[in-house]
Parts: sequence; C-alpha cells; structure tokens
Amino acid sequence: MWRKLPRITIPAELGVNFKVGVETLVVSAMVLETNNFFEIFSLPVTWQIDRSLLDTRYRNLQREFHPDRYAAKGDTEKRLAVQTTALINQAYDSLKSPLKRAQYLLELAHIDANQGSHITSDGAFLMQQIEFREALADLRDSSDAASELDSMHGQVQDNYLKLQNDFAAQHSAAQYNDAFDTVAKMQFFAKLLDEIEQRQEELEDY
Repeated sequence: MWRKLPRITIPAELGVNFKVGVETLVVSAMVLETNNFFEIFSLPVTWQIDRSLLDTRYRNLQREFHPDRYAAKGDTEKRLAVQTTALINQAYDSLKSPLKRAQYLLELAHIDANQGSHITSDGAFLMQQIEFREALADLRDSSDAASELDSMHGQVQDNYLKLQNDFAAQHSAAQYNDAFDTVAKMQFFAKLLDEIEQRQEELEDY
C-alpha cells in the first residue's frame, strides 16, 4: 500500500536528529532512505500519538522544505524539495487518520492491510452494517432528516471510537489477526461517517 520512500533526517526541533552540513547541502543531505513515517516526525511507533505534536512538527517541516524556498536553486535541489514535501504530506496524511494509521501499523508488522476482499465472520457486525445502511437510506424520506442524521452520526462515531480502542489493545498485544479484522470494521465505519457528513452538508446547502 505504501511505496518505499526516501529517508528524511531532520533537525531535532523539526523531526528526527540530524547533523548540519555546509548549508545542509540544501535538501540532498536530508534525503536518505526510510520506511517509517513515525521517524519523520520523531514519534514512537505506537497507535496513540500526540496529535498536537504531530501537527506542530508537520507545519515546521512544511516551512523548512517548502519548494518556494528553493525557487532560485538548481533543478536538482528543486526536485528534492518537491519530493521531500510530498513525502512529508504522505506521512502526515497517514498518521493523522485513525484508519490509515492503523493500516500503516499493520504494514509495519508485515501484514497486508488491504481489506478490499476481506469479509468478516462477525455476524453481529454484519447485521449492524445492514441496519445502518437501511437507516441511512430511509432518511431520504424523513421529515426530520437533520436530527436523525445527527443521532446516527453520534452512534457511528461511538462505534468507530470503540473499534479504535480495540485495535490499540490488539496491536499492543501483537494480536495481528484480530487487529486486521478490526481495521476492516473501522474501514466500514469511516466510510459511513463520510457518507453521513456528506448528507449533512447537502441538507445545509439545500
């Protein structure tokens, strides 16, 4: 799912430790090989992350490596700046999202996190899927759709948060088969939340 990426070694106040060279050789001295998004932001490889710290280090890195800072540099330096910024964005996007972070942690454990063809054997969850889908479809004919959407959003969000807690415990205990199944369920609720929020936006614009 995640391609092998160039390693970034970044000043301590920005991310991982790094020894400064002559003008840091622009970006080239900072692009090495890495397979770990957590290292880019100097974060421990765990489910729980300090979101405020992640956001701060992301903004710092964006400023440090923004291509506009290298507009007057050579083509190689410009290209490295663009590649570095793209890597920072990809890492941040993966770690800030609960679902993508869970999938990435499975990837680090050498578990294929692609749930596209995975079917859970949890009958209660499958029934819950059907009930939520039917309820969302029925809202199109409801006279109080906004209120019912808010209520459904809360229920779905609660289920999603519970699954995140389940994943955290399973990943910590190296119960990767269970964690894989939980991520598949998280994927359903993440998609359902997006659909509910899109429906809410449509009602607001109506």
